[in-house]
Amino acid sequence: MSWDEDGTPHPLALRRTGRSELEPDRLPEMRELEVLGWEPAPEDLRWVFLPYVWPPADRTWIPDRSTHWAVDTALDGHGHITGVECAPLPEPDLRDLDREADEALAALGLPPRPRGRLWLLRPVGRFTTLGALLDHLDGLAAARAVAARPSEAFLALVRTELAALAAPEER
Repeated sequence: MSWDEDGTPHPLALRRTGRSELEPDRLPEMRELEVLGWEPAPEDLRWVFLPYVWPPADRTWIPDRSTHWAVDTALDGHGHITGVECAPLPEPDLRDLDREADEALAALGLPPRPRGRLWLLRPVGRFTTLGALLDHLDGLAAARAVAARPSEAFLALVRTELAALAAPEER
């Protein structure tokens, strides 16, 4: 299990460089990889460890060239929108987002994620979508009375199940 610290990004990502004003899910390389069966790793904090434990052959990453936006909406007394301003999130706010993830990982005894990466995963085993696989993991956790949240028990359950799903079938 690792963050593939010394690994290289997916080759499709190497064709593009520089900052983009697009959000992560709108980056062209993200969309190209989705066509090839890759899906963005979930952003929900309970899955913060997922790329770390995902089978290496079915995970990849691309450099995060995206811009994370703060949207400020002004409303009148009736709840009608009177103005919208968008601005890139300042670096301290981005660090706060990373800090929350790093704290959850540290509580699990895992190292922090490498900065500047967008993780993509492919479903493993009999699952055709990441959502179906995550639903399976949630169901398995419920059946075993393990809370589906960042905890040592949930991490162990997910790690074990992913390894079993990725193992070649014996014939």
